[in-house]
Amino acid sequence: MTLRASAAAAVLAATALLGLAPQAAAAAPEPQLQAATAENRAAAAQAATAPDTLATLARFFAREGKVSVAAAQPRIEGEAIPVHHLSPDFVAGRAGAPVARPEFLASRAVSSDGQQAALWTARTENGWQVVNIATGDDEFRYAQLGAAKLPGGTVFREPQIDAWYVADGSRVLPLDEDAVRAVGAGGTTLGAYRARVASAYGDKLPGSPYAERGAAGGYAESGADADAVPAAVPDTVSAAAEGAEVPWAAVSGWNGLRDCGAKAGPRWSMTRSAPVNPVRLRAAPAQ
Repeated sequence: MTLRASAAAAVLAATALLGLAPQAAAAAPEPQLQAATAENRAAAAQAATAPDTLATLARFFAREGKVSVAAAQPRIEGEAIPVHHLSPDFVAGRAGAPVARPEFLASRAVSSDGQQAALWTARTENGWQVVNIATGDDEFRYAQLGAAKLPGGTVFREPQIDAWYVADGSRVLPLDEDAVRAVGAGGTTLGAYRARVASAYGDKLPGSPYAERGAAGGYAESGADADAVPAAVPDTVSAAAEGAEVPWAAVSGWNGLRDCGAKAGPRWSMTRSAPVNPVRLRAAPAQ
């Protein structure tokens, strides 16, 4: 299984490197997908195939010199799919809360040399935008694995440990090694899974002391605990060196749970922020 850098870990590290003020970071839009309707999919496709997006993708694929910007020729393949993450409401034990909620739509991008990336697209205060680009095909691969393992189930990610699952109304089944370590090869019941995540994250939900001191959102106030910033700050490469001046940098996490001890790995990502910031590419070190 390919290790990944969660959005939270990358965001925290990039924020430290960029020197963004907590107030400025918190002002960034916090999109959450409500439903993967045909209209939303069409809007996501339009954002993913926009000329500016493709130009950014070309620089993204060329970041390590495997292909030149001119030769990258990125393309979007297939339809955007909804990506679900563990729901804070489920962790909190709210009646009727599903195990996961939709966070964004993901579109598969492919370069001329075969590299792949996932474009995370969401509705923001500025309309539908690609808000993050991450290497690999995790979102699409696990969606296929989940559909085969439990038809009709919901595929979702527990970003705190980078685990992927598929669940229905009674079972939670693992889709990767991290999930197997969490719930066993045979999976677990929905109730047992909720007990586990409630124990792990119940004191870190939005509104908790952990969140109020800035840790859950990823942006601690001055003097806050050092564990609000990753111990290993990843290398940062600015695409401005290649003449790119586009609005991509660090933004706050969308899901209040995403920043609770998120697992890091070598998945490159690029995140949209305010127009004043250049492109930043970052990779967290493997554990």
